[in-house]
Amino acid sequence: MFPGTAAPRPPARGRHWAGGQTLARPGGPPIVRLPEDEARRRFASARVARLATADEDGRPHIVPFTFAFSARAGQGGSGRGGDGESGSPDRIYSAVDAKPKSSADLRRLRNIRANPRVAVLADHYEDDWGRLWWVRADGQAAILDHPEAMAPALALLAGRYPQYRAQPPGGPVISIRVDRWTGWAARLS
Repeated sequence: MFPGTAAPRPPARGRHWAGGQTLARPGGPPIVRLPEDEARRRFASARVARLATADEDGRPHIVPFTFAFSARAGQGGSGRGGDGESGSPDRIYSAVDAKPKSSADLRRLRNIRANPRVAVLADHYEDDWGRLWWVRADGQAAILDHPEAMAPALALLAGRYPQYRAQPPGGPVISIRVDRWTGWAARLS
């Protein structure tokens, strides 16, 4: 921390920051923690994100991926996922598609089968550092491989990416139940 500033107490495990919090930094711009609604909005606006998984021994693996986001039912993206409130949690979906892969036995799928805890990171970079932001969704992943289970996620993905309308992914689909949103921005705008 910077001299003369107090570190905010992070929320208890499983809790969320109640809203955007701005921390003053002597000699620099403020640090802005994004409220959940703003984190969801920025996340949904990203065209690509990074999926972080770990194997049974904790070895990390990260890959860029395309995704579709489904906000908690009945909340229009404004409710918290996975916090015990009524309704289904926020979900992030991605599918194994026709883009070239080094193997059909993808490490991300093996890792999720061994350890379903994942993180997804979306960010925005510009040379104007006043416009930087990132959002992370932590959650539990499952692999969907039955056509009827994959269909809603594939429809969301096709609605977001024209490439998936032209060449629908064969799957499987990764379904991530979001348990926690965190995010940072150089400024709220």
